[in-house]
Amino acid sequence: MSRVVLVTGACGGIGRALCKRFVDAGDTVLALDREAAAVQQLADEFGTQRLEALAADVSDASALADAVARAVAARGPVDVAVANAGGALGTTLAHTDAASWRRDVDLNLNGTYYTVEAVRASMIERRSGVLVLIGSVNGLSALGHPAYSAAKAGLVSYTKALAMELGPHGIRANIVCPGTVKTPAWHSRVTRHPQIFEELKKWYPLGDVATPDDIADAVQFLASPQARVITGVALPVDAGLMAGNRLMANELTLDAI
Repeated sequence: MSRVVLVTGACGGIGRALCKRFVDAGDTVLALDREAAAVQQLADEFGTQRLEALAADVSDASALADAVARAVAARGPVDVAVANAGGALGTTLAHTDAASWRRDVDLNLNGTYYTVEAVRASMIERRSGVLVLIGSVNGLSALGHPAYSAAKAGLVSYTKALAMELGPHGIRANIVCPGTVKTPAWHSRVTRHPQIFEELKKWYPLGDVATPDDIADAVQFLASPQARVITGVALPVDAGLMAGNRLMANELTLDAI
């Protein structure tokens, strides 16, 4: 199976894992990130003609569409689009202002919409395609970063709209909602607080947090023929975080769970 796969946010920890997973599967990957030098370095590291570097900010609809169109002209239409680009600014409402709110919404919600728009018409024309959005458990519960969380919550609803409206055209859409993932984005926090991952593990029923490869596993499955009748699903990949609060349950029941 050889497909053309668009991956946004390609230079991040999850993005790199996604690119590697699809390249290793024999797909051609259009690796898009906003920093031209960084994404070109990524392509050089992979050292394969099956990965092409694209530079565009997903919050700039015109630049994103142009970058994808140029790649499609050279590589062929996109079969799978993984809208992975994202990030968070304000940690709490007290640390959120209008500018940071707009940036979080533009990057995480609007940027995903623009990504889908860059490939939607072609998928409809070919009556085939897979969309996998990268959300967050923050979109399913209040866990800080309110603007980011609101944007990710919006993506859950957007995914369901995509699945409902594009399903008749042979297009599937699902959203993966990671919990804590060990990526380079945590570097500054780990530097300040080296035990942060160990302390976070107590909230996860499986007693662990995800790696980028865990997220790539879920995305690869949802993009595969094995998931041919799965669409409109919000899939937490979170070591059980969204299943329930074990620590609170211990206190409520006065018994160890």
